[in-house]
Amino acid sequence: MKKTILVFGLLILALLLLFQFSKYTIATGDISTEIVVSIIAIVFFFVGLYINKKSRNTHKTELITIDHKKIKDLEITSREYEVLQCISEGLSNKEIGEKLFLSESTIKTHVSNLLLKLNAKRRTQALQIAKTLKII
Repeated sequence: MKKTILVFGLLILALLLLFQFSKYTIATGDISTEIVVSIIAIVFFFVGLYINKKSRNTHKTELITIDHKKIKDLEITSREYEVLQCISEGLSNKEIGEKLFLSESTIKTHVSNLLLKLNAKRRTQALQIAKTLKII
């Protein structure tokens, strides 16, 4: 956080100095207005590239390989696995039912089966266990 504030502070300072320099050069008549505007545009272009590069580097996500053997060992059916994926998306039982074209009571049955197979008491705990087992 401190590094970000420092970088933006330095960028603002550099732009302020550039504006002051451009005001001086225009007042003295050394450089034409078009050159000053183009220099400012180039600086803003590179600042934009820098900010874009920094914002892309911070959002790296690691790819997790699904352990299909563990899913078979836990005897999780394909439909239960679909329900588990929907739970990980944050969907409610009703929303899962609508997405998978099943009744809400069927979803409740699948969820309770998942809780038993993963030895969990709640949906959130089941998700934590599934992530540690790398099945989701």
